[in-house]
Amino acid sequence: MSESAQRSAGVRPPPDGVLVDIANYVLDTPIDNELALDTAAHCLIDTLGCGLEALGYPACTKLMGPIVPGTIVPHGAKVPGTSFQLDPVQAAFNIGAMIRWLDFNDTWLAAEWGHPSDNLGGILATADWLSRTRVASGKAPLVMRDVLVAMIRAHEIQGCIALENSFNRVGLDHVLLVKLATTAVVGQMIGLSRDELINAISLAWVDGHALRTYRHAPNTGSRKSWAAGDATSRGVRLALIASTGEMGYPSVLSAKTWGFYDVLFGGKPLAFQRPYGTYVMENVLFKIAFPAEFHAQTAAEAAMSLHVQLVESGRSIESIRRVSIRTHEAAIRIIDKQGPLANPADRDHCIQYMVAVPLIFGRLTASDYEDDVAADPRIDALRAKIICVEDPQLTRDYHDPDKRSIANALTIEFEDGTRFEEIEVDYPIGHRRRRSDGIPLLIEKFRTNLARRFPAKQQQAILAASLDRRTLESMAVNEYVDLYAI
Repeated sequence: MSESAQRSAGVRPPPDGVLVDIANYVLDTPIDNELALDTAAHCLIDTLGCGLEALGYPACTKLMGPIVPGTIVPHGAKVPGTSFQLDPVQAAFNIGAMIRWLDFNDTWLAAEWGHPSDNLGGILATADWLSRTRVASGKAPLVMRDVLVAMIRAHEIQGCIALENSFNRVGLDHVLLVKLATTAVVGQMIGLSRDELINAISLAWVDGHALRTYRHAPNTGSRKSWAAGDATSRGVRLALIASTGEMGYPSVLSAKTWGFYDVLFGGKPLAFQRPYGTYVMENVLFKIAFPAEFHAQTAAEAAMSLHVQLVESGRSIESIRRVSIRTHEAAIRIIDKQGPLANPADRDHCIQYMVAVPLIFGRLTASDYEDDVAADPRIDALRAKIICVEDPQLTRDYHDPDKRSIANALTIEFEDGTRFEEIEVDYPIGHRRRRSDGIPLLIEKFRTNLARRFPAKQQQAILAASLDRRTLESMAVNEYVDLYAI
């Protein structure tokens, strides 16, 4: 019977290959790559540290806690840095929202952009809940190696799909991939069979998907800071729904008229550059120097160097006629903004703002996006003088899998006709090519974030458990999370 005849007869097709490939990867591919595991351990502490810093911002903490105030879930998942103990779905939202709030956790750049460590919300919440439940019934808990392996797999699923498939070009937000990856790895963690896992993955694809509206002017807003928490928590929920035996939708992607490809992706099937392995975690980008949208990281680094030159030369900000940013296409499409910036979420996605602040102050911190700093009239005056110009070679290097550069080059021209020599930064400090420089700074970033929340003794206990991978891997998940309790 032909495919069209099968459809007419209502015959249920076999599952789309994309669903099967994800399930096979999660269930059958062992993870034993030392570089990936080392990077995952660093990713874990960096991601949790970002969440701890966010707990200092009321705009974040007002969204946290149980849905019904006062609810405590026996054997539930604990939210690091807080006293909350919640069901795994709501805990995933809490953890996911706090780690993404300040735009300081890791990044993946390709045809689609995103932050694969967003999946830690669902992974850690589920692993903690499972561990506490197992211990309560006399069984062995999960260990932190299980968390690291799940992180590697979630990074890989999100990142490999992102390599060749641009959801932003059809108006969909990249958190679609967080929901998908979380569903898959959490499904494996809770023990879904192969068929149940395929059903769960299909549920993630058929689910409603977020628009990018909240990331772009004139609607840029704080939902972009909790959208990943929403997505990772939804992934946990869908995996749990599938665990009841709920049916799936085998041709959710390929079904004519009603499938994802025809409805939301212009009729095009997903394209893949490589099979699933450990590539994404090995090459993930850490945000170490600046809490800023990643396409501007090298621009901010160059601006810091130019600030030093301005100070040493005695030139004023007011003497600048123009600042040119030679950049790549993705930066122009996402963060090249002119005109008013309404809120912190608007500012941390404006390359002009993220260059102006370090040029003026010699810094770029999370608090620099707040209203009190943004009210300095020098910032908007300088922003108006900053222009972006695409360099096609930088765009090619950005997409080259052997380079994966995120280059920006800045030139300052002055009113008297003189200029500073252009400063180009091809790779940010968090890039794989700069790991030896970056990891010590990443660990220092973690120490700083621990000190924001915990007394010295508690900080030392967390560091002792976290900085030696072998110690970390063997530790029960619930015991590790308890170290972060308030």
